[in-house]
Amino acid sequence: MDYKALIKSVQDFPIEGILFRDITPILADKDAYKEITKDIANFAKENGAELICGPESRGFLFGCPVATELNIGFVPIRKPGKLPRETIEESYSLEYGKNTLTMHADAIKPGQKVIIVDDLLATGGTIEAAVKLVEKLGGIVAGIAVVIYLSEFPLSEKLQKYNLFVACKY
Repeated sequence: MDYKALIKSVQDFPIEGILFRDITPILADKDAYKEITKDIANFAKENGAELICGPESRGFLFGCPVATELNIGFVPIRKPGKLPRETIEESYSLEYGKNTLTMHADAIKPGQKVIIVDDLLATGGTIEAAVKLVEKLGGIVAGIAVVIYLSEFPLSEKLQKYNLFVACKY
């Protein structure tokens, strides 16, 4: 399916100078949403996924249906103060600022194979932070799946060693 045909480009969002790729039309199109869920689920299955993780909030939108499709669990990766129990955290830089992600300290068992799912890979900050969280708990990052990869940003050395699924590249 041509997901790119559905994605809308929004200039100067969330701040001036950023060209935002809006994935919500994929979510609104039942066939596209179902298809991308299956595409990511197939990648996850091929890589032995035992668990899906997704960063807040768009990682939830794609990761949760993939986990349901595979009949495995989903672990949310959230901003500080959003998870009710003991957490671990990792700070990172993104295209237009800094942020911190957290995960429940007992979310992943050592040796568990995890696929990280998100909507976008650009500078890699969010995904790298998610990888560090998974690995801090002894999980194995079996792959990373994103809807969009902005190829103007070279894939960081840290992420090159992981299996990567990209639905569309800009």
